[in-house]
Amino acid sequence: MYGDCQVLSSMGANVVSSDSLFSSPIQNPSFGFMSNMPFHALSAIVPKEEEGMVMGRGGRKEEEMESGSGSGHIDGVSCSEEQDNEQQQPPAKKKRYHRHTAHQIQEMEALFKECPHPDDKQRLKLSHELGLKPRQVKFWFQNRRTQMKAQQDRQDNVILRAENESLKNENFRLQAAIRNVVCPNCGGPAILGEMCFDEQHLRIENARLKEELERLSCITSRYGSRAAQPLGPAPSLLPPSLDLHMGMYSGHFNEHPIVSCTDIIPEPPISDGHQPFSGIVIMDHDKPLVLDLAMTAAEQLLRKCHTNEPLWVRNGSNAMEVLDLEEHSRMFPWPMDLKQLHGDFGTEATRDTALVIMNSITLVDAFLDANKWMELFPSLVSKAKTVQVIAPGISTHGNGSLHLMQAELQFLSPLVPAREAYFFRYCQQNSEEGTWMIVDFPVDGFHDGLDTSFPRYRRRPSGCVIQDMPNGYSRVIWIEHVEVENKPLHQVFNQFVSSGMAFGATRWVSILQRQCERLASLMAKNISDLGVIPSPEARKNMMKLSQRMIRTFCASISASEVQSWTALSDSSDDTIRVTTRKNTEPGQPNGVILSAVSTTWLPFPHQQVFELLTDERCRCQLEALSNGNSFHEVAHIANGSHPRNCVSLLRINAASNSSQNVELLLQESSTHPSGGSLVVYATVDVDAVQVAMSGEDSSFIPLLPTGFIISPADPPTFSGVTDAFPSPSTDVDGTATSCGGDGSATGCLLTVAMQVLASAVPSAKLQLSSVTAINNHLCSAVQQISTALGARPSPSSPRCSNSYKKD
Repeated sequence: MYGDCQVLSSMGANVVSSDSLFSSPIQNPSFGFMSNMPFHALSAIVPKEEEGMVMGRGGRKEEEMESGSGSGHIDGVSCSEEQDNEQQQPPAKKKRYHRHTAHQIQEMEALFKECPHPDDKQRLKLSHELGLKPRQVKFWFQNRRTQMKAQQDRQDNVILRAENESLKNENFRLQAAIRNVVCPNCGGPAILGEMCFDEQHLRIENARLKEELERLSCITSRYGSRAAQPLGPAPSLLPPSLDLHMGMYSGHFNEHPIVSCTDIIPEPPISDGHQPFSGIVIMDHDKPLVLDLAMTAAEQLLRKCHTNEPLWVRNGSNAMEVLDLEEHSRMFPWPMDLKQLHGDFGTEATRDTALVIMNSITLVDAFLDANKWMELFPSLVSKAKTVQVIAPGISTHGNGSLHLMQAELQFLSPLVPAREAYFFRYCQQNSEEGTWMIVDFPVDGFHDGLDTSFPRYRRRPSGCVIQDMPNGYSRVIWIEHVEVENKPLHQVFNQFVSSGMAFGATRWVSILQRQCERLASLMAKNISDLGVIPSPEARKNMMKLSQRMIRTFCASISASEVQSWTALSDSSDDTIRVTTRKNTEPGQPNGVILSAVSTTWLPFPHQQVFELLTDERCRCQLEALSNGNSFHEVAHIANGSHPRNCVSLLRINAASNSSQNVELLLQESSTHPSGGSLVVYATVDVDAVQVAMSGEDSSFIPLLPTGFIISPADPPTFSGVTDAFPSPSTDVDGTATSCGGDGSATGCLLTVAMQVLASAVPSAKLQLSSVTAINNHLCSAVQQISTALGARPSPSSPRCSNSYKKD
């Protein structure tokens, strides 16, 4: 890699560093939460080539024999000399051959670069200097010009052939498109020029979809009442062919023969990415209507933000503001008839307010850019795309812009189905009040329906009102109002999702607050104590590496359709799900990756669980999480108001470590009083950390993160979970258990997600023993965490009994 960098440098390549996520600067933000960390001086982490060419034998032979050929400037040998080698002439008829010297060739080449057509005076002068005849110099320049022209002709021929091939392909494509054009009225062949290109494209797509529908109908009728399976190769049973025991387990398990498909994890379908829906395009004649709906949605959102009771009522269990649906339907009728939703549908409508450390211009820019929007909500927005820009806006900041967007929303658990839908997004500025508004509203009435594998989902007028505050802060009022199909949901998440905690306004604003603090820290340059991190630029690079780790972790445990999760038992109470995937892309280890996720309700506040998992002194006592090793923090980057909102670099003090082999742990943790907590970590080596700090491309550094998602939640409505734990109102010793940071819940949902590299060979088969091992390891981790929490003192008491001193 370093050799490549040297080559690029010698070639004059420009290396451009990527900009930060948001280009708009924060106006005088207050970085009070980024106090200097109490680090002492820390030691280092680890103690001439020749060319030849023969020209054609053209022109007068005697003159060439005297002057030397046109290639004489390269090899110094005349063509006539080669001809003499091929055919011996009688001694009496032999001509004298002349071989140009290297000095002569060099001087003629120098003049040729300045003047390919020298005049008689220049040729005479050069012949005197080189000891040649003027005629030899003249013929050398003629041959040199002929050679250059031949080379240029060959290059032009190559370019012309490539252009000709491209034009042929384009011609064939256009001819095929013309043959498939149909009439919009009768469906028959259309006359050229009678339809616009967009309508032709839609008609062609419609004909293709009809043909696909007929083919699927034939398949369905062929199998009777059984539903047709998705097209493509079915997952095959994979008998174990390799022993893939993982290094972290002993590998001694009682093997059982595979007798059914439930004994092995089926391979998930391999996909090259998400395929968006097709068929939604807003035509020009519909754009005025969409703009009218956008104005109505913006007006309704603004009124809902500033109206309290009876429109909004407090939920007794978690103190959230919930919309009164009857009052809403009376006060805010939608001007367009919405399509009747058939089946069991529920409504989730909540409101929340937050103060974030980011100005309104930067926030608006993030909401209108699909990629920035995903970066702003990495654990909630798994996919996003701007399908069509209906109105670009009347200012550079997006005022009046209207986009058609498509997004997939997720909760970090395979037990909670993802939600995917199209919606319009409109941006409006109120300069008098100094506010910006981002409002989403449904696309109903502009499409005939979309069939997906996700629960059907409609986004009613939702969004936020952003008002600039002093010191670069913004006040955000968020409203989330959706209608979603009530598909079967695991009982551990049933109440959590239906109450709006999983996808409601509180989760949106809590993630927004945490990410804005993180971005403020990313752009800060006034933090002096960085531990072993040598510079602010190295600190920024480490935060970007950790950000990629978070994105990788969130993508690995989503319930997206590209991943197939399998339960290991038939019990309805079982929450463990496993999946495998084959990875050959940079950024994660190559091979077969085995993932396992489990969710458990715990009768402890989520802040107490978070403190246990982020305290390296106490976590090292959990064998399932530390393998008996201790941890030493060598770098700490604050990125939030909470002391444990940070990126840490921990040295693993294992017996196998030496000065030549040091294993590090990259960890990021964050928490919010009402939005829950997140702890993600992955092992890295010293060389990878040094590459990341130096600013080199770190996208190739393999990261296989493990993590915990802790969400405040009331006890689930079934007894199978709560019976295994003490009462949520009392601790194991009978004393009262404190509530969460906001007092809104008596317990929390703990989701543990683990990933291991089962094999470095992507084509390897997965053994049942590997699945059994990670299953047992996951159960052991949950049990040890629960036991440690029961024996752990309350947050107001001394933390861990064992002594600890930070070097």
